[in-house]
Amino acid sequence: MELKVSTRSHAGHALVAITGEIDLYTAPHLQAEFARLLQEGPSRVVIDMSGVDFCDSTGMNVLLSALKRVKEQGGALDVAAPRPAVRKILQVTGLDSVFTVHDEVPQEFLISEGS
Repeated sequence: MELKVSTRSHAGHALVAITGEIDLYTAPHLQAEFARLLQEGPSRVVIDMSGVDFCDSTGMNVLLSALKRVKEQGGALDVAAPRPAVRKILQVTGLDSVFTVHDEVPQEFLISEGS
């Protein structure tokens, strides 16, 4: 399955919407998107995972790597709207305590869409 990544930045915040499956084959694409985004130095990144059907350990490592880089830049990275299968992976691996996980995309990120 194809992985689609779209990013919207506004006032130092970035919303990264991911659709598809994050696995060994698609993770490099996601990693490249994060590398490009993090060059901009956003203070807060929210990853909208509502469209992610599956995420394996490779995908989780990409997310962890992005979290580490954002924190090194003094920012924050949150995960939003994970589907049940992805939420379970976060819980089983203990990553739900590493990431701030929101049930929905935070409202301030939705408002900035049209700007």
